[in-house]
Amino acid sequence: QVQLVESGGGMVQAGDSLRLSCAVSGLIFSSYSLGWFRQAPGKDREFVACISRSGDPTTYAKSVKDRFTISRDNAKNAVFLQMNTLNAEDTAVYYCAARGTGNERAYFFQARDYHYWGQGTPVTVSS
Repeated sequence: QVQLVESGGGMVQAGDSLRLSCAVSGLIFSSYSLGWFRQAPGKDREFVACISRSGDPTTYAKSVKDRFTISRDNAKNAVFLQMNTLNAEDTAVYYCAARGTGNERAYFFQARDYHYWGQGTPVTVSS
């Protein structure tokens, strides 16, 4: 079956960096556009970043643009989120998601467009 397993979350201080990973299995990875979302306590799940099948283009939420970088490794069936200059507002559970598409340049920034989700990895940033 399809599995998405996030890792790399933790507790850090403001200004620190973290790199999240998402290992994907059970599907043809190169046929899927991928995204990262997050959900802070008491808030709705929100878009963070997404990447097309080919790796270009990528899209980011305004709140993380220029601080976060999404990437993928089709040989390792994994997607990554490099997070720099973290702040308290980045505290949330981070989820990766996958969406099958026939368009290698398509990307999706709405949660409802995604077919598969991981269980999430928590990130806590103390100020």
